[in-house]
Amino acid sequence: MAQAPALILASASARRQALLARLGIAPAAIIGADIDETPHAGELPRAYAVRMAREKAGAVPSPDAHVLAGDTVVALGRRIMPKAEDEGCARQCLALLSGRRHRVFSAVALLAPDGRLRERLSETVVRFKPLSGQEIDAYLAAGEWHGKAGGYAIQGRAEALIAWIAGSHSAVVGLPLFETRALLGAAGFPV
Repeated sequence: MAQAPALILASASARRQALLARLGIAPAAIIGADIDETPHAGELPRAYAVRMAREKAGAVPSPDAHVLAGDTVVALGRRIMPKAEDEGCARQCLALLSGRRHRVFSAVALLAPDGRLRERLSETVVRFKPLSGQEIDAYLAAGEWHGKAGGYAIQGRAEALIAWIAGSHSAVVGLPLFETRALLGAAGFPV
């Protein structure tokens, strides 16, 4: 039986590592991709997510291994919600998402040593319940919003604030497992 190719995860995200482990995949290396994540003027959320996954995969050079990268974007209409780096930003995101539907685009890209790029995109619709100021304060006090797209982590306390979800829960966490499994399987990884 042929040995599976080596895999580098182009992400320092503990969430992506844990999700990849659910597929029984342990990367040979974990290297965070250092790229400029500024959206281009007029760039739509779907295109931005795909571009970020591609660029992250391409930013980790590896002549002997496949490179897996992903990006998750929370979008309110055509607006790309930021990754919350401070409490004010997280509060603003949660206030905007309160009682509304939003979309989460989660792109995954797999770059082979020969330069072939495979990619997939998952789209999930999420609706928060109408959030009171007290609920937002309590969520922010927990601190899990830091660095999260849209200012929330669905795998944590925010899950209790979500009225419904249509699509992939793992994609909202940070790595769409169905799409990732398909990419890895097509590249010869046993999944």
